[in-house]
Amino acid sequence: MNFLLEARDVVKTFKVKVSCMQTRRAHALNRVSLWIPKGKTLSLVGESGCGKTTLGKSIVGLYRIDAGSILFNGSDIAHLTPQQRRPIQKNIQMIFQDPYSSLNPRKKVKSILEQPLNIFHRMTRNDRRRRLEEICGDVGLDLSYLERYPHQFSGGQRQRIAIGRAIILKPALVVADEPVSALDVSIQSQILNLLMDLQEKFGLTYLFITHDISVVKHISDLVSVMYLGQIVEYGAKVRLFQKPRHPYTRMLLAAVPDISRPEIADGGLSRGEVPSPIDLPQGCFFASRCPDRVQRCTQEAPGLVEIEADYFVRCFKVR
Repeated sequence: MNFLLEARDVVKTFKVKVSCMQTRRAHALNRVSLWIPKGKTLSLVGESGCGKTTLGKSIVGLYRIDAGSILFNGSDIAHLTPQQRRPIQKNIQMIFQDPYSSLNPRKKVKSILEQPLNIFHRMTRNDRRRRLEEICGDVGLDLSYLERYPHQFSGGQRQRIAIGRAIILKPALVVADEPVSALDVSIQSQILNLLMDLQEKFGLTYLFITHDISVVKHISDLVSVMYLGQIVEYGAKVRLFQKPRHPYTRMLLAAVPDISRPEIADGGLSRGEVPSPIDLPQGCFFASRCPDRVQRCTQEAPGLVEIEADYFVRCFKVR
């Protein structure tokens, strides 16, 4: 399979202050591996704080990883300097979660959309104007909006502006970090459909970061489930939804509200607490919450193993 992006054993830690005299390392990413084929959408799902956004920001170069590799078109980009990344950076763009804080309130929409063109391309004024008109048509913005400021728009319109800024350079990979979570439900489907239309039109590849399983079902080709900085299950969307193999994945799917059930189930997610990213467990990170754990789970750390063709699970009991 032709992969546009590969993450291999990515490790990222942060210094945290635990007392006035002591700092320790919080483990945000713990040997994360995943693969995204060209033109496909991989959804990265998991509870808040599991490391999804950290991985996304590491891929676009906002964080430098401690160990591992991130391959884009076969070349490792993880440890490049900003100057070394510049030739490829226009091919990797990001859509941020909050459309209210991701746009400069002091700049007009025209300036916001033009900025990537000014950084990466030498274009005439007429060429820039033509590209702005094209991108407005692509994301559903009226040309009159170019002379307005972000505060004059709704959340959905602001996110369209942010999407336009991300794709104006025609990137190969777009990292979308919870792009619809801050929007009204009525607007979410419009933005999701826009992203899918743009993918079809430009052949985009998406890393779609979310905690909303219903969104995953709508937009994904592949799904990667993350827990405490580790990938616990990875594979095709259809197979994962039909037969989830990891206990954590089953809990996530069971927690999705179902109109046919009068009660609101948590799928077992309230069972136990997520271990501290500072003091990681010796064995399986999910063992303290897992209904299927055995003694081995608390003593040994399972690896991410391919149990079927292109389907990976991190669990002793499914091998």
